[in-house]
Amino acid sequence: MSQFVDECGLNVRGGDGGAGSVSFRREAHVPKGGPDGGDGGDGGSVWLEADHNVASLLAFRDHPHRRANNGTHGSGGKRHGKASEDLVVKVPEGTTVHDLHGGEVLADLLQHGDRWLAAEAGRGGRGNAKFLSNRRRAPTFAEQGEEGEERWLRLELRLMADVALVGYPNVGKSTLISRISAARPKIADYPFTTLEPNLGVVRPEGKTEFVVADIPGLIEGASEGKGLGHRFLRHIERARVLLVLVDLSPTAPETPERQLEVVLGELAAYQSNLLLRPRLVMGSRADVADPALNFDGERLSAVTGEGLVPLVNDLVDLVVGARQIPTGESTVVVHRPEAEDVRVERGDDGAWEVLDRRVARMANLNDLTNPEALDYLHDRMKRMGVDRALTRAGVREGETVRVGRLEFTYEED
Repeated sequence: MSQFVDECGLNVRGGDGGAGSVSFRREAHVPKGGPDGGDGGDGGSVWLEADHNVASLLAFRDHPHRRANNGTHGSGGKRHGKASEDLVVKVPEGTTVHDLHGGEVLADLLQHGDRWLAAEAGRGGRGNAKFLSNRRRAPTFAEQGEEGEERWLRLELRLMADVALVGYPNVGKSTLISRISAARPKIADYPFTTLEPNLGVVRPEGKTEFVVADIPGLIEGASEGKGLGHRFLRHIERARVLLVLVDLSPTAPETPERQLEVVLGELAAYQSNLLLRPRLVMGSRADVADPALNFDGERLSAVTGEGLVPLVNDLVDLVVGARQIPTGESTVVVHRPEAEDVRVERGDDGAWEVLDRRVARMANLNDLTNPEALDYLHDRMKRMGVDRALTRAGVREGETVRVGRLEFTYEED
């Protein structure tokens, strides 16, 4: 079974907040001690963080769920519950995060240490001590803990490499990377031996080191998905330099010119700007090539070592130059601004929905079975402008209004 996974689903859920406590101080010689219920602790959030020590998304293939711990409940004596620590989920550099259902890009984690908040923690509920006021001397209610955010994500990995080896299947890419780096890919004499990208670090003596990616073989139609083309081509997107290998052996399926034409055509069809990147074209398997073969480019043989040293030197020069050019890659930042005004819209089922996170959070946290808590909630919603928003939206008496988990029939004052 393959140990390299470059796409997977991931379910993340923030921890629930702990519930606030309803408690009153009862102590000898202390009459009317008052409320002393403590607050619940906040749950833990789930963060995705790029880590250069993680090579693929294999850890999520069979275990796609990640959940942070819950906060603990508050208790009497104004003892607050313990907040949970955040859960940090490590992913490889170059991981793009999509919404599983909508498909929109939520984050692009390019560099080691890049972080993104995947699921926000639930807030702990306030204990009844927090609701003490001149008007409410003995509050008999507290807030429940808020549920943590939950969502399904799709993670997509595009390798971060300086040089991408591209060419037909069985053209000698894996043999080449095994000779110029410490990578040890599977090598055999049949097409599509390489079914997953391999990374190797090339360390030429006295020169700049660079990373090479061995991309599985491309065939005609790869840009349309033929031969798993989309899965392979995505790993070329972030390479700074392209090394195109054409097969010079007598067993090659096409002439060198035709191989180059097909490979460049597929790259252009997939993403046209790939052809603007620095590239080298080399004829591989020169040790078995027909001496009469007409090929004007440089030749190499990964088996005998012919042409390897000049190739590495040329790649170093191209990589050093390409690193000076901005890649155009920018980290995707997703902002979630809070709406300034309370919005009210009619839902698909005909009920009116109050679309304000602060109001929904307050409704979800309160104990709706407690009359005193309901009075407090109504007063708070009125002060937050919910009544005005309902009037502006044209809500009529007798219609259903939904705020978070709270659903009620609207009555005019």
